Amino acid sequence: MKTFSKPKLEIADIFRQFDHLLGPLPKTERKVVQAIKNCRTSILGGHKSACDSCDYEKNQYNSCRNRHCPKCQFLTRSEWIEKRSDDLLPCQYFHVVFTLPSELRPLILRNKKISYSILLKAASETLKEVAANPKNLGAEIGCIAVLHTWAQNLIDHPHVHFIVPGGGLSKDKWRPCKTNYFLPVKILSQVFRAKIIKGFRAGFDNEELIFPGKIAFLESAANFQDLLSSCGGKEFVVYSKETFAGPEQVINYLGQYTHRIAISNYRLVKIEGEMIEFKVRDRSDPTKKKTMSLHVKEFMRRFLSHVLPKGFVRIRHYGLLGNRSKKQKLAIIRKIHGITSSIKTGVKEVWKDLLYRLTGIEADRCPKCKLGKMIEKTFFQQLINSS
Repeated sequence: MKTFSKPKLEIADIFRQFDHLLGPLPKTERKVVQAIKNCRTSILGGHKSACDSCDYEKNQYNSCRNRHCPKCQFLTRSEWIEKRSDDLLPCQYFHVVFTLPSELRPLILRNKKISYSILLKAASETLKEVAANPKNLGAEIGCIAVLHTWAQNLIDHPHVHFIVPGGGLSKDKWRPCKTNYFLPVKILSQVFRAKIIKGFRAGFDNEELIFPGKIAFLESAANFQDLLSSCGGKEFVVYSKETFAGPEQVINYLGQYTHRIAISNYRLVKIEGEMIEFKVRDRSDPTKKKTMSLHVKEFMRRFLSHVLPKGFVRIRHYGLLGNRSKKQKLAIIRKIHGITSSIKTGVKEVWKDLLYRLTGIEADRCPKCKLGKMIEKTFFQQLINSS
């Protein structure tokens, strides 16, 4: 069991000290900044707790529950993963990643909602189409998609992670894929490229895209076609590998990608003047620790560039795991394999029990005497509407 300690520096600290450097912000981004600043402070209300064994008292404040807040994702992620345990299948699983070429990033950054939708649709349809081909798997598959929009240095880098069971249904029969081999990556790349170009072409023709500022030149049909043609000549990156041997391990693996935000508080190192230093992964040597520095204004700008459009769903289920037919299709698969119950029975836990099971942290334990239990005494009213 991992042990967790409070980070010395938080995203909230940066926004509280430097958000005046940002100037006017779109409403969605301003709400994110305010939510992160107010999270677990008196502004959102809370309650006073007292130990039933000693004289210790403390104030405990409410969370903002914003999906971009680094302090509000751990339990949300854990609760989501617990619910997914009922969907697990007795087979190997694969991790597939679809990435867009850098040439499209300026366009995507200014057209987030439609661009992310095109990416998710193209990638999911690619997987389903290639898997359905009799030359490959010849079956209907299911998958869970998680959209990420960042790289380690916080620049825009839209890509989609898929967790896919290694097999599918064909005429109500389970057809497993080959051991340690899911689908041909080269074919996935080619089909994905064609669907992305088709999607952005349709977006342009239907006047769903905008071209402000530095990409104004793309408003010309000829220039836009040049962009798509340059992408058509590139090999789109598709990555595929087997995850873990058993379905139970897939849950922990999946947790590395769901509800993750652009950067966690634990990657922040220090602020010196107006420069912030944070940890990044060294791709050439993942075991090596590396840091980089950015001016706080640029750091905040990059962080906020990953705020999702209002109401946009970044975790989606497709095929056999799609909400429309999941219950029926999973019942068929379990019947084929002789499974009479879920691999892991879902029991609703209160957040304090879930926190203790995952981290060993007892939320009600007195931090002073280590023996008593903290009891809620007085409630504080929320001062603002943080929605």
